[in-house]
Amino acid sequence: MSMYLVVNILGLFIFLGIGFLFSKNRKGIQWKSIAIMVVLNLFLAWFLTSFGVGRAIVSGAADGFNWLVQVAYTGIEFALPSWVHVKSMDFVTSALLPILLIVPLFDILTYIGVLPFIIKWIGKGLSFITGQPKFESFFAVEMMFLGNTEALAVSSLQLKQIKAQRNVTLAMMSMSCVTASIIGSYIQMMPGQFILTAIPINIINAIIVTSLLNPVTVEPEEDTIAKLHGEDGKKEPFFSFLGDSILGAGRLILIIAANVIAFVALAALIDKILQLVNPWLTLEHILGIVMYPFAWLLGLNGSDSFQMAQYMGTKLVTNEFVVMGKVTSIIKDFDPHFKAVLTVFITSFANFSTLGMIIGCFKGIVDKEKNDAISKNVGYMLLSGILVSLLSAAFVGLFVW
Repeated sequence: MSMYLVVNILGLFIFLGIGFLFSKNRKGIQWKSIAIMVVLNLFLAWFLTSFGVGRAIVSGAADGFNWLVQVAYTGIEFALPSWVHVKSMDFVTSALLPILLIVPLFDILTYIGVLPFIIKWIGKGLSFITGQPKFESFFAVEMMFLGNTEALAVSSLQLKQIKAQRNVTLAMMSMSCVTASIIGSYIQMMPGQFILTAIPINIINAIIVTSLLNPVTVEPEEDTIAKLHGEDGKKEPFFSFLGDSILGAGRLILIIAANVIAFVALAALIDKILQLVNPWLTLEHILGIVMYPFAWLLGLNGSDSFQMAQYMGTKLVTNEFVVMGKVTSIIKDFDPHFKAVLTVFITSFANFSTLGMIIGCFKGIVDKEKNDAISKNVGYMLLSGILVSLLSAAFVGLFVW
């Protein structure tokens, strides 16, 4: 174990080093802030793998947001009864249609001033700890429960007002979350302890990684929370505003769905072309080879590293559910460390289809300049998601053997 622990510690430093190596502005990195967040995540990993009370707090909060999604299903069931409460709900029903409730609800909270107040004060507390801007700090927590597209959608007012470089940071962060509504599904398939541990650790790592890759200087006058107002400085009438919010949510669902379908289909097309050269060649296998050294740096032996790398490749090309389906019946036989790092690594939406979701979401919200900035940073978005997953697995792996 001691040798593998040393490798695990080395891996943690290497993953942070990769963030530094690919940084857009190395001189702008706030190392004091990074150090504070690393210590915070070490504490979280220790606390959440060793004490039941920490897991209960995360689980209780997730249950609250899961309840909200269940309420959304009531509206979906009224219009489309054959789409809900079936053995296997499709992606549009489970992940996208709840946006029709969640976005207007949070828009109403913005309209009456509740959400800006919460963002202001929670953001202040988090930014004090992390050294990052208030909105980015709050957005990281918001993602933990709402998921990426929902968090972006309910933050549309803010996205329109902040500069393009900060939008890129939020796009990178959006690769590293999960959605509260599917945590219950995860726990049915993988060890719940590690699923719930991964969620808050992913959030801090999302801030760490984006602070390394895309350091942004935000002046005090820019570090504000957006407020609703019309062209004349007055609020739009409530029901007019609500109607626009609902229509906007519907448009957003169509844009996201179109982008996901296109990205998944393009990945399948690339596989078909590669297999014309050799039947073994797929994006999944190629990524498995690329990810092998990173799997080894998580403190795994040779055979487990090879298996972990294959699971990593599968997850990046498809999604976490595909990997969970493969291992759910055998994970009880894995040694504790392998079980922990695998579960934590796959507990996120970092994959190719998520790129499509995020790009589609931004296209439905912000202007061309900001969209162009995000489109130019697709590689950074994928790197951000992978680094967050690796760092989270490395942090938790330190305490589980």
